[in-house]
Amino acid sequence: MVQTTSVRDATHRPAVARHLRGFTGAGYDKGRPLPTQAAWFAVQHLLFAKWWFPARWRPPLLRAFGARVGQRVLIRRGVRVHWPWKLDVGDDVWIGEDAWILNLEPVVIGHDCCVSQSALLCTGSHRRRSATFEFDNGPIRLEPGSWVAARAVVLRGVTVGRDAVVGAGAIAHRNVPADSVLTAGGAV
Repeated sequence: MVQTTSVRDATHRPAVARHLRGFTGAGYDKGRPLPTQAAWFAVQHLLFAKWWFPARWRPPLLRAFGARVGQRVLIRRGVRVHWPWKLDVGDDVWIGEDAWILNLEPVVIGHDCCVSQSALLCTGSHRRRSATFEFDNGPIRLEPGSWVAARAVVLRGVTVGRDAVVGAGAIAHRNVPADSVLTAGGAV
């Protein structure tokens, strides 16, 4: 029988005592002044993500806020982009319903990529050994032809190689080699 230690166990000692009140956010640059951030927040929630907002208008709207978006890009309803000015999308890219691009740092999506429904590209994290839980962010790069399948997650600092697949429900926490498939079971 395997014994586990409860978080409430009196012998449990955390590696670092958290003091979140001291969080500074050091090293994270939002990239635009507050009025621009507020304008994007309003536009995203009032127009961009709505089902009735035409898909053909989403790329020009992202460009208006500083994103680099190629030609023939299809962005479905419900897509969230944290900061458009930190987004670079190649030609012939599909981004599925309810995908979330949480790009505190740059996200580059190469040509002919697919980011499927409810996928998450998350450039943000925290230093777990920091008492004040400071940021540990990193960029994400999807090489041409790669596919991030439904409900898959790509974490900060990861490159998904050319023609590689992050399968449905899989979590890419390190680089995925070109022409490989990462499954929810972890196989590459």
